[in-house]
Amino acid sequence: MMILIHRNSIFLLVAVMLFLLFFNQNESVASYAISPPEKSEIRSEIIHTFSDTVKIKDYFKEMEDIVKQYNSLLAYPVSEHLIVRNNSWVIDSLAATDYYRLKDRGITSRNIRELTIFKPGNTLVIPDSAEADSLNRLFEQTWLDINLPEFKLRIRQRNSTIYEFPVRIGRDEHKYLAMAGRVVDLRTHTGEGTIVQHSKDPDFINPSNNHVYHVTRRDDGVVTDLPNVPWLVPEINGVRYGQLIHPTTNLETLGKAYSNGCIGTSEAAAWYIYYYAPVGTRIVIRYDLELVDEKGDTLQLENVYNR
Repeated sequence: MMILIHRNSIFLLVAVMLFLLFFNQNESVASYAISPPEKSEIRSEIIHTFSDTVKIKDYFKEMEDIVKQYNSLLAYPVSEHLIVRNNSWVIDSLAATDYYRLKDRGITSRNIRELTIFKPGNTLVIPDSAEADSLNRLFEQTWLDINLPEFKLRIRQRNSTIYEFPVRIGRDEHKYLAMAGRVVDLRTHTGEGTIVQHSKDPDFINPSNNHVYHVTRRDDGVVTDLPNVPWLVPEINGVRYGQLIHPTTNLETLGKAYSNGCIGTSEAAAWYIYYYAPVGTRIVIRYDLELVDEKGDTLQLENVYNR
């Protein structure tokens, strides 16, 4: 009898163990089974961490050093534009240093170049080869569209508008410019071309008299230093007319034919335009007086150049 009880006990114990094992295995599969990610989804990020404070005045030198550092380490090329477009918060932070944006926040900054752009511990994600390829394809699809009588510059990706900014354009007059040494038609030229150069540390010169200036008077009467926002140099119809795309320190002039031929934007807009328009970007400058609005109605713009 003792042997029978012992055998039955063993049989019962084995049955219970098998049941529990089967139950636990099913529970484990149901609760925790996760499909592994595809190999293409597994990426190790390349992180650049700032150890020191970087001010606006040192921004381009810092970015140049970062580009050199990673181009010496990576098997594919990276650029300032690729790195910053992969970290869009940088463009937003640069745009936030616009004098008038700061003014809206109750801050009057007379020395924009002394503002901080990177703090210790801030990081940049360096694009991997796939991300770099994707961004380069976006650059190829992006172009600048400027309609002079509308006083608008649009950043377009194929047929979609990414950003739209108000601009000022050249005056409808002929004037002697000392910089050119002759009488010049100040009207902004129309046509198609490309961005052929960026000027990151431009000299501020009045073309009328070649006077170099180092400070500017804002719309509110406050005198500040000059912003070091890049200027874009376009070549239109195969000619460099000298009509640059650059920020103005006087927002009151936007939406007007006011300049000596250049296309003026706000400081904030200029940062976005710069980072969406690397050298080689297509640009179209047109003079379309008729617009079709969202309702399908045709609008007639003022003929500012009397064409």
